[in-house]
Amino acid sequence: MAFLTRLFLIELYLYAMNIFRLAFELFALYIVYKIVFDFIIPIAQTTKQVKKQFGEMNSRMQNQASQATQQNTNYSNTTSAQPTNSSKDYIEFEEVK
Repeated sequence: MAFLTRLFLIELYLYAMNIFRLAFELFALYIVYKIVFDFIIPIAQTTKQVKKQFGEMNSRMQNQASQATQQNTNYSNTTSAQPTNSSKDYIEFEEVK
């Protein structure tokens, strides 16, 4: 009878340890799940979105810079094509004493 009682207590102990091990594994899986879906994935999505926005901004700035360069080139071509008369640019003045 004492043998059966000891055997029952050992089985009960192993059963309880299995339950604790299962609970610990489930808790660890829950922690991993929360870390992945609440931390890693949002950071990856935000990083991807920020890179996309920086790329769009960079391309817009390059387009604006090229347009500005073209406008400066066009302006310099139009101003240099017009003849300049230095006598019209000069304004005479008298000294007042």
